[in-house]
Amino acid sequence: MEGTAVHGRLTWQLATLVDRVVETPKAMSLMFDLPDWPGHLAGQHVDVRLTAEDGYQAERSYSIASAPGEEHVTITVDRIPDGEVSPFLTDELMVGETIEIRGPIGGFFVWEHSLGGPILLVGGGSGVVPIRSMLRHWANLKHEPTCARLLYSARTLDDIIYQREFAELGALENVDVTIALTREWPEDWRGLRGRIDKTALESAAWSSGLTYICGPTPFVEAVSSTLVELGHDAASIKTERFGPTGT
Repeated sequence: MEGTAVHGRLTWQLATLVDRVVETPKAMSLMFDLPDWPGHLAGQHVDVRLTAEDGYQAERSYSIASAPGEEHVTITVDRIPDGEVSPFLTDELMVGETIEIRGPIGGFFVWEHSLGGPILLVGGGSGVVPIRSMLRHWANLKHEPTCARLLYSARTLDDIIYQREFAELGALENVDVTIALTREWPEDWRGLRGRIDKTALESAAWSSGLTYICGPTPFVEAVSSTLVELGHDAASIKTERFGPTGT
């Protein structure tokens, strides 16, 4: 089936960059053509490998931002100052050039139609990348009756990744998009002001269904523990976290 990940031994393949989209002053979406891509599930990730002229290699993992079945495989890279990989991907890799990619990887933090819903998606910073894949997949299912809610935490208005797309998705039926700004916000800001707290989660969480949380480790731990305190089944909460990596 198109868009379904094929299980087997993962091998490195050359991926050709076909487009670059600036998402924020630090984040860039990169769209790749992979002729032998087996398809992926919403929420999976890939490994990226760079090889220098002297043979030195650096590998990093990036969540897949594109939905299953889309023509190109997209990753969104948050530029880390003095990083080994992210500055090259965001600043130097040009359309038509190639890098090595291996994937798709991961089977726990995924959502597909058969899992049902409703679904609550909670992202912090660049942790919203795999969640974007899930929300896109949900939207692409057209008449899917499952409801979806997105809670996304960003520092400032300029730090919101996929800002225009989330505004468009938020206008669809059966989906709610709420963004929390934690450091500063415009005077006319209609979203949440401050961190995603117990009150916000109590208002957004469904009484049943699945919850996906991705972001920095402290963010993920705080959100997941709060949901459990509110009475939600820990088995229905799927998490993916990241910390400082020097990317």
